[in-house]
Amino acid sequence: MQWQPIEDLPSNWEKLANTEFPPLLTVWNEQAQRLRSSGEFKTFMERLRREIAIETGIIERLYTLERGITRLLIEEGINEALIPHGATDRPVNFVVSLIQDQEAAIEGLFDFVGGQRTLTTFYIKELHQLLTQNQDTTEAKTSTGQITRVPLIKGDWKKLPNNPERPDGSMHEYCPPEQAASEMDNLIQWHHQHQARQIPPEVEAAWLHHRFTQIHPFQDGNGRVARCLASLVFIQAGWFPLVLTRDDRGVYIAASEQADQGDLSNLISLFSRSQKQAFIRSLGLSEQILSEGRRAQVVIASIADKLKQNKSATIQDRCRKVESFAANLFEIASERLQDIANEIRLSVQNLINDPRVFRVSAPAGDPKSYYHRYQVVETAKQLGYFANLRPYHSWIQLGIDIESTTTILLSFHVLGHEYRGILVCSACAYHRDNAEEGERNISEIQALTDSPFQFSYADEESNLTERFKQWLEDVLVTGLEYWNKSI
Repeated sequence: MQWQPIEDLPSNWEKLANTEFPPLLTVWNEQAQRLRSSGEFKTFMERLRREIAIETGIIERLYTLERGITRLLIEEGINEALIPHGATDRPVNFVVSLIQDQEAAIEGLFDFVGGQRTLTTFYIKELHQLLTQNQDTTEAKTSTGQITRVPLIKGDWKKLPNNPERPDGSMHEYCPPEQAASEMDNLIQWHHQHQARQIPPEVEAAWLHHRFTQIHPFQDGNGRVARCLASLVFIQAGWFPLVLTRDDRGVYIAASEQADQGDLSNLISLFSRSQKQAFIRSLGLSEQILSEGRRAQVVIASIADKLKQNKSATIQDRCRKVESFAANLFEIASERLQDIANEIRLSVQNLINDPRVFRVSAPAGDPKSYYHRYQVVETAKQLGYFANLRPYHSWIQLGIDIESTTTILLSFHVLGHEYRGILVCSACAYHRDNAEEGERNISEIQALTDSPFQFSYADEESNLTERFKQWLEDVLVTGLEYWNKSI
């Protein structure tokens, strides 16, 4: 790929903005201060920053780290003593130093925003120096094609080309060293114009990230700096730093390559998905952290808050509104699952004498609505949020008893420990030995999405319906693929 000077936002940028965020942000903004004032929100954010710090190095292949040890470090803190021999491919002290550099850089982004500083090329150089302070060398190719290690230039633009060679032997060209400074000046100027125009954060973060990587102004560490710049955009908006993990690497690279061809949509979608997951985790897990604290004053304050909620007509009205949305979405899901059941029967009627395909549902308040608690809770654990089935719960399932018994389950329930007018719909598939109701002999529970479908009283019903239908189709395709693998 030949290098091209960076370009401003695409003309269709308004269509690329994520429509899920406005209603979600309405709910988040109302609850954010309450969560922060609990004193436990700091714990949640510390864990989030540690996760980003660890995973960004894994994405860049600076080191490997076992998943179990990664989770331990996120929960307990970055400590050499927690990393056993063989858990990483590099010296433990080196890995810890890199992670700490990355964690410090993320913390520095919050300080930058708190100080109301303006993004400049000088700050970007500072950021690079911080991210690489414990990385002294980087890989380079000699004139004979050999890979060697050379000293890393920290906090300054590259002096030599840094164009990587693809597996097929082709070259990906980045900005020539002599034009890096002017291209970075253009990047900063456009970014400031975008801020004045209030470009949506998910669009601006993806644009800034991609255009920076197009320039690739540093000898090494450009990916880490690019993700920090995207995080900066989100933090300035009052959102969360960008969380991308090793599991996102393939999608991340593919989306970046598509952006190289002029299409930012997939990169925006990836960043939007990351933010949505962070919002959902914060609304759910921050309440979990609050309950884990078990401090008397926190518990008393929480009880008082709940008593106020019970007397609040506003909260009750919001809950009634979101429940009416849930009832409509439930009917949409019910009809679609019935269509799928009929399609399966028709497709196999000449192949199987007695195909058993059925749809069962339990609306909110139905005596059967307490069924499937185990599957729903396990799915929520996989997705990293707390599923609250007490205030509201309805479910619908598609059972397929052909060759093996597979169930696709949709569950509508409350997100987090407290009900303030936000619901989610989760989707999972699992196997069991028979098609009877109950929870025995359940195995291989698999979430069918990377995050639940969230909605609230702040949604517009027409937009919500279309958003749900699209989400439901993706769920059903993934669920049918799950069934296909079991045959």
